Amino acid sequence: MSEPSMGSGNTIRLAERRVFSHSFKPLYDEGMGLVEQTAEYLDGQGRIEAKKLSRAAATLYAAESMRLTTRLMQVASWLLLQRAANSGEMTRDQVASEKSKVRLDTASAREDATGWAELPETFVDLVNRSLSLQALVRRMDDEIYGDHSAFAANTALRRSNPVSDQIMLLNTAFARG
Repeated sequence: MSEPSMGSGNTIRLAERRVFSHSFKPLYDEGMGLVEQTAEYLDGQGRIEAKKLSRAAATLYAAESMRLTTRLMQVASWLLLQRAANSGEMTRDQVASEKSKVRLDTASAREDATGWAELPETFVDLVNRSLSLQALVRRMDDEIYGDHSAFAANTALRRSNPVSDQIMLLNTAFARG
């Protein structure tokens, strides 16, 4: 793996240095840990708590659960790609090509949405943590690869099956030489 690139002049791109070094592991562990915690919550205590919600809050909970899992799937895909590049399993060009399938812009309902105040505290905490992690990853992605928002938007419009894209992305990240 080559040294992280220097920006113009002698500027060191800290996000790039972090992603392509051993200091990436804590970020990777945080992201994958959040994925695991969320899955455990949604499959366990979250189901129990969701049954106690009003109709409006239950609808919001269901919609926000889908956004949460989508957001975390996208972040996990990005982290897996960076880990593959960091370990030398993929070149940075391969990662840049594959990461174009990753969307780091999954929004959340606003806190003033009907039913938000009724959502379980643990669930709201998971949503907020996922949004913070997504924002961090997005900033790092923009610094490393450049802001490709317009390209990502055009690619998203052409997609026929986002689930298939994610499966293909994960297969690529785990592919053996």
